[in-house]
Amino acid sequence: MIIKSYNTDNLKPNNNFFLFYGKNEGLKKQIINKLLKNKKEISSYDEREILENSNSFVENTITKSLFENEKIILIKRGTDKIFKIIEEISEKKIEDLIIIINSENLDKKSKLRGFFEKSKKYICIAVFPDNNQTLAQLTLNFFKEKKILISQQNINFIINKCNGDREFLENELKKIEHFSKNKKEITFNDLMKLINLSENHSISELIDNCLAKNQKKTLNILNENILTSEDCILIIRTFLNKSKRILKLCTEFENSKNIETTISSAKPPIFWKDKEIIKQQIYKWKPEKIKKLIYELFEIELIVKKNLNNSVNLVTDFILDKSI
Repeated sequence: MIIKSYNTDNLKPNNNFFLFYGKNEGLKKQIINKLLKNKKEISSYDEREILENSNSFVENTITKSLFENEKIILIKRGTDKIFKIIEEISEKKIEDLIIIINSENLDKKSKLRGFFEKSKKYICIAVFPDNNQTLAQLTLNFFKEKKILISQQNINFIINKCNGDREFLENELKKIEHFSKNKKEITFNDLMKLINLSENHSISELIDNCLAKNQKKTLNILNENILTSEDCILIIRTFLNKSKRILKLCTEFENSKNIETTISSAKPPIFWKDKEIIKQQIYKWKPEKIKKLIYELFEIELIVKKNLNNSVNLVTDFILDKSI
């Protein structure tokens, strides 16, 4: 059963199986928290944990202790890999069981999405990124409620830094609320001190996308951050460390001709979240070109140290050039 994300005010856990999919983590969190209001005992799992021991998970799910009135299970990062398990549990028609699955984007061919959409009793909710108009209204309501004066220009500044992320907006508004306890008005200078732009896009993410030749993403990250001369040295050092690692991986890939073997045998091990972008980097670079890049990084570091006043332009131009 499909329910629109804006139509969830009266949603209750009577339907007992829920699927939320999409990129708007902030809105998902809001709806789920409202759905589970006053619920205390919630078991939270990552999909990977369930897949590693599916039999134990199913057994624990269908078994309820004498002290439980209901069992509530929240599954994070759900994909089609968990579909058979959810289908098996569904067939057992267990009473007083609530399962909530939080997934990223699921396409129309997804078995998990199709299962929930076609069901007459289970709920499927697509949660898309907020547009600027929605975020602006949330921000305006916040400042009215807190009786804090702020210009429309400064509201626009906050919104532009959120990239459609309601959760990021909420975090920044909480900072402003704490800061403004002894102030009646928020100025642009206040915002510059409060809004931590590096939380939105880290230096590591910037370099990863540059090495993966994701030029559009790289440019977006640069635009979303205000770099300082201190940042530039850190960027170069991070770039150098990541380039040295990619050199080892590219060399290994040339020998093995197997990307999965290259990734799985890496030391130190590659965290699962980073595997896809590192694969892109390996495909984009050859050992000879990475060696040349490392040499150029040593050069640009010397140049930047001699020209600190122009360091931001030098580093920005270098990153954009290498992202092509």
